[in-house]
Amino acid sequence: MQTADSDTVSHGPDTTADASSGALKGLRILDLSRVLAGPWASQILGDLGAEVIKVEQPDSGDDTRAWGPPFLADGDAGPDERFSAYFLGCNRNKRSIAVDIANPKGAALIRALAKDSDVVLENFRVGALERYGLDYASLATINPALVYCSITGFGQSGPLASRPGYDFVVQGMGGLMSITGQPEGTPGAEPMKVGVAVSDIFTGLYATISILAALRHRDATGEGQHLDCALLDTQVAVLANQAMNWLVGGMVPKPMGNLHPNVVPYRTFPTRDGHAIVATGNDRQFHALCRLLGLEQMTTDPRFLDNASRVAYRAEVEKPLGDAIAGWATADFIAAMAEAGVPGGPINRIDQVFEQPQIAARGLVQEMRLPSGTSFRAVGFPVKLSATPATYRAPPPALGAQTGEVLQTLLNLSETEVSELRAAGVVGG
Repeated sequence: MQTADSDTVSHGPDTTADASSGALKGLRILDLSRVLAGPWASQILGDLGAEVIKVEQPDSGDDTRAWGPPFLADGDAGPDERFSAYFLGCNRNKRSIAVDIANPKGAALIRALAKDSDVVLENFRVGALERYGLDYASLATINPALVYCSITGFGQSGPLASRPGYDFVVQGMGGLMSITGQPEGTPGAEPMKVGVAVSDIFTGLYATISILAALRHRDATGEGQHLDCALLDTQVAVLANQAMNWLVGGMVPKPMGNLHPNVVPYRTFPTRDGHAIVATGNDRQFHALCRLLGLEQMTTDPRFLDNASRVAYRAEVEKPLGDAIAGWATADFIAAMAEAGVPGGPINRIDQVFEQPQIAARGLVQEMRLPSGTSFRAVGFPVKLSATPATYRAPPPALGAQTGEVLQTLLNLSETEVSELRAAGVVGG
């Protein structure tokens, strides 16, 4: 496989490094989740040093293993052993065990692992794990200190609790699609989802935060607890100012394209050869923009004296600014804004994102290698911890690759016992 140029890739922390300096060293996460929200949370915990055991269904595994193209072939592996780019993006620093939890012997293995785990993470439908004795109530009887995190579409209670939930559905139900896209009545206007599964991602982030809070409580009291995370709850929570515009001001937000409902000017403007973002957050920056464009008279116009006035006279503000910006080349305008202290920037394609020197300087692209030696690039952990940095210890695992290792080392099963479980279809790998 072709590797990245040296000025793009940061080899950063050694991918063979252990978690000895990780902030979460010593924590064991038993991850029964799949797709994105749960795996995103467990990858974060793994990056920060936790041991993550990913439990997958034999033969099929995590749904996202098949979500492609594109795929990355593992050396000479066949088509059933290739890695989807999607799966590679959220499953590093984990060990995979393939266990049929519907088999009583398989469920017993998971219960045995849960007994000595700090966290169980799952995203099954409400009540689905109770039949296998893998719900919170069952596992808490054998491990009272267990932090058990459930991620569902709509939570463990309420009239929609039994429904399956997917990011796309929740973006619609949670209001995000009603404020995304072109303004009503303009070309191309229709309800529009965000280009990344943000309801899943945000839920994974809230789940991670909540797990760490629950572990803090566990360390102080010895008491575990059940965390009930819902995609819909999270999506409503991250409506942020748009939710408050309704709750406080009675304003029903609508799609505004690249305009901002509360700040002016804060949008994209056409340039001579493309578009540029202008993001003035205060009066000082607005005045600097006007001076840059030779529009000093706008700084003393009573209609534009503060942001609230500019919102009221949005069209009158943006028309002269747009006319002036239209004559600039994009790169020249962005450079001039930076010099003048006006926040702004380009609109990059994804490939252009990874060409930026800033991205290379921050070490956001990490090179990892599969056991076969096949290399690939991945987006690394975005926060720089000075004492306990994230580590990239293991690439995303093949389905069930560590089944024998985990069962033998953690449950003291013999190689013969593991082989018998494989022959009976209880485990794979």
